[in-house]
Amino acid sequence: MTSTPAAAAVRPAPGDPLDPTAAISIRGLVKRYGEFTAVDGLDLDIHRGEIFALLGPNGAGKTTTVEICEGYRGRDAGEVRVLGADPAEGSRRWKARLGIVLQSGGGDSQLTVRELVRAQASYYPDPRDADEVLELVGLTEKAGVRGRALSGGQRRRLDVALGIVGRPELLFLDEPTTGFDPEARRQFWSLIRSLRDLGTTMLLTTHYLDEAEALADRVGVIARGRLVEVAVPSALGGRETAPAVVSWTEDGARRTEATATPTAFVRALAERFSGEVPDLAVARPTLEDVYLQMIGHER
Repeated sequence: MTSTPAAAAVRPAPGDPLDPTAAISIRGLVKRYGEFTAVDGLDLDIHRGEIFALLGPNGAGKTTTVEICEGYRGRDAGEVRVLGADPAEGSRRWKARLGIVLQSGGGDSQLTVRELVRAQASYYPDPRDADEVLELVGLTEKAGVRGRALSGGQRRRLDVALGIVGRPELLFLDEPTTGFDPEARRQFWSLIRSLRDLGTTMLLTTHYLDEAEALADRVGVIARGRLVEVAVPSALGGRETAPAVVSWTEDGARRTEATATPTAFVRALAERFSGEVPDLAVARPTLEDVYLQMIGHER
């Protein structure tokens, strides 16, 4: 991942002005459906060139927030700027600067992969060459294959090809690896990293915590329509300063100890054994641990 300045990990405070340098800048966003408030005063900046993962349980407000940023859904209150424009008033030229990869795409088609990408390219003023895009997503050998004949992982790569053929400055990825096997997921991660290296900003929603940790420069946790915390993955929920849990086997029993000084503890522990400490393990809270704690507190 690219390095992120410490200041960039801090979310904007209520009342802060919109950030004109951000790819996405949101202040006081509110969206209601009848009596239900789906998004409740959300403030967020997503910086250009970063991968930002938005995490949260079903119904937390992730999809509503993303759809407002894409210009597909209106809002009841607040200010939103995406690539400098209000998405509620986004022009055709502005929309051409976005790429969107939905949970289900256009892979189920009688058209070939190359035909699908070329058709999508025709909607943009300065698209990438179709064959260049297919090479980028690893589908060159499938260029002449009909979309409906692709495997699940290949269809997802095609979805990305359709999303990036217009050279988007900002790419929305909605649960991009749902249903992938572990190998396909890691191949897809490599593709996402290559797009970031090309300068594409990405907003990723995912239920896979390992995916967020592997890809995201920063993560935001949303629950009950409110942003609970924004941080780099390693610091979310105070992970980097949380006590470490040291585990080992002694006298036939498994033992554990939480400590703020694991190195000193392990050194002292090693003095009690003539060789290696049996089954030694040192662990801090995982991203999943702190995430579940956060959304639990918001329920």
